[in-house]
Amino acid sequence: MGAQSVLSRKTGVIVGDDVLALFKYAQEKNFAIPAINVTSSSTVVASLEAARDKKAPIILQMSQGGAAYFAGWKGGVANDKQQASIAGAVAAAHYIRSVAPAYGIPVVLHTDHCAKKLLPWLDGMFEADEAYFKEHGEPLFSSHMIDLSEEEVDWNIETTQKYLKRAAPMKQWLEMEIGITGGEEDGVNNEDVDNNSLYTQPEDINNIYNALSKVSPYFSIAAGFGNVHGVYKPGNVKLHPELLGKHQQFVKEKLSAKTDKPVFFVFHGGSGSAKKEYTDAISYGVVKVNLDTDLQYAYLTGIRDYVLQKKDYILTPVGNPDGEDKPNKKYFDPRVWVREGEKTMSKRVAEGLVDFNTADQL
Repeated sequence: MGAQSVLSRKTGVIVGDDVLALFKYAQEKNFAIPAINVTSSSTVVASLEAARDKKAPIILQMSQGGAAYFAGWKGGVANDKQQASIAGAVAAAHYIRSVAPAYGIPVVLHTDHCAKKLLPWLDGMFEADEAYFKEHGEPLFSSHMIDLSEEEVDWNIETTQKYLKRAAPMKQWLEMEIGITGGEEDGVNNEDVDNNSLYTQPEDINNIYNALSKVSPYFSIAAGFGNVHGVYKPGNVKLHPELLGKHQQFVKEKLSAKTDKPVFFVFHGGSGSAKKEYTDAISYGVVKVNLDTDLQYAYLTGIRDYVLQKKDYILTPVGNPDGEDKPNKKYFDPRVWVREGEKTMSKRVAEGLVDFNTADQL
């Protein structure tokens, strides 16, 4: 018996009740699922490969910038109205839906932080979801994240509830954030926020739970417990995952709930954290851990090392230490050196699957 035993769809992109069942199973078995920011087919493949080999579920997600990159924004595709980010996210979703079943694992297809200024991006993806739902009976994406943590709390909750009402008929999951994640990611800079803003209060968690649970059970909360995006020297970031346990207890008492973990929590800013910080957070009901910065560096290392090692074989199309007339195509073919990045990224994803106890859960 494993996670696939509670799913109606065993492989490929899962949605609706299967997402809920997977997260419940994760809480029950004390593991969390890594959420990997993907920006290309190459990073998608690296992530799926790791999950397949570790016999684990995986979450693949796109940020607004990552989605735009997928569409070629850096090459001049317009994004003034989020059109590149919408097109890239939709293209990536269709690609992932096409290839994921070949890896034999369940995949949650998610989009990352959507701040107030990026809501047109979320609106565009919802339009794609609704069109897909009309044709296939399920949304294109498994889930989205709306991040209004920089806004006033009541407006955050009210607006999140409005979007959950839109997602609910499709049984689509919605992740929200309360309490700011420090650091910088994808153009959102919270490096100078007051440290107190990094810690969410239990009353806020309870208010969110009450507001959203009236609409749908398909939601999770990224609560701040000192999280910071990016990688920092050990000791520079003060995480307090025990706060999540207090939040769970507070909500349980207010609801008179039978379960000890009524809330599905999300761990943001996971790169560079100690394994004990992960396992402690998971024990308090975290079902999803975001990984990005560590994986960006891991992807680089494979390509970097290949270029350094093969430098004399890639300086020119023809001619290398083996002879001035020797061709170098087998060294500069992108399928060779890009693959090196995939391998080192996949290895780092696999480490996360082990750290979060996700490995061998299928």
